[in-house]
Parts: sequence; C-alpha cells; structure tokens
Amino acid sequence: MTSMKRLLVVIPAFNEEANIERVVDELVRVCPQFDYIVVNDGSTDRTAQICREKGYHLLDLPVNLGLAGCFQAGMKYAYRQNYDCAVQFDGDGQHRPEYIEPMRKKMEEGYDIVIGSRFVEGHKDASIRMIGSRLLSAAIGLTTGVKVTDPTSGMRMFSRDMIREFALKLNYGPEPDTVSYLLKQGARVAEVPVIIAPRLGGESYLKPTVAAGYMIRMLLSILIIQGFRKR
Repeated sequence: MTSMKRLLVVIPAFNEEANIERVVDELVRVCPQFDYIVVNDGSTDRTAQICREKGYHLLDLPVNLGLAGCFQAGMKYAYRQNYDCAVQFDGDGQHRPEYIEPMRKKMEEGYDIVIGSRFVEGHKDASIRMIGSRLLSAAIGLTTGVKVTDPTSGMRMFSRDMIREFALKLNYGPEPDTVSYLLKQGARVAEVPVIIAPRLGGESYLKPTVAAGYMIRMLLSILIIQGFRKR
C-alpha cells in the first residue's frame, strides 16, 4: 500500500444512530483513499445495526468502555494492521473529512501528533469551551514550554509511534492531559486550522456543568498529576 493508504480513520461511536450513516458516507465520498473503522462503544440504539446493514467496517464492542477505552480499541486495531498514522474522527458529524489530508501532510513533516485546531488562526470565541481551552493551553505551555492553541479539539492525528503507545499502554486517553504528557516525553505536536461543524443529530453529553468539571479535572491533571505519571 502507498503511504496515503496506510492512514486509518478511527470513528468512536456511542448511540450515534442519527449521525453515523451521514458521517461514514461523507467520509468515503470525500476521502476514498483512506481506510476507516467505526468503533461501536456498546451502543444501546441502532448504531451497530446501521453499520452492519450498510456494510461499514465495524469493530463492535460488547460493552460501553467510554471514549478512552473505545479509542484505544481503535488504536489497537491500527497497530495490529500496521498503519502509519491514525486520526480520531467523531461519529457525531462535527469533524470534517476534508481536513484529514492537510493533517496528514503536516504529519509527514515529522510530527508525532497533529491537532485540528479551531483557534490556531486567532478565531475569537467567548464560549465556555474557548475559555476552558485557553486555560488548558496556558497550563500546557507552563508545564511543557509548548504552545497548543486548541488542546480540547477531538480531531487529532497520531503517528505510528503514538499508535504503539496508545495500543500497548493502559494509561493513555485521547485527552489534553495525555497530549501534555506526551509532549513531556518528547513528542512533536503541530496544529492545522479546521472548522468544526454543528452536531448533525442526537444530543451531546457535554453539558455546561459536565464541561466545567471536565476542565477542572484536566487542569489538575496537567498541573499536578502529570509530575507523578509513569510511562
């Protein structure tokens, strides 16, 4: 296979029956050169059934593992299938497939992690997400010396070395504190500008109170816990 074909799009999906068909169909239409795997995280709706009926590439988890376990399952698949890089691509329709190729090109410059950033070009936003992202960005900069403008972006691409880390280690989740930890371990991180679309359907679990609690946990992890974390 060519280097372009050895990119895997990992699509974690939990109760995304309203979105998964449009997400996968558009991905295949826009990026037919890339492989993908839908990781159904023990959904209780028709997500897995739709994938089977449509003949999608499906990794069907029997129980709900949460985003970290679900994504790690996708990375184990990428590792065992010997992919060069893998990109996290949400099943809710917010991530746009046209940005995968620019991210891949950036990764070929020698980066370990490429983040699809909503704020890298100075986009202004007064939302809780933006405020929280700025706080996390400051914390990462303080502890690593590296500026990451959008640490909360869920659209991240990982190199083969990073795939191995996620696949073989238990203490990695697709979260800002893991990006911070990997930076401390010498990983090179870059960002490319992206636009995140509104959720296609269904309901996000990330309510304002949940989002606030998440930001606090991430800040504590980056500023304090990372100093005791072992590889």
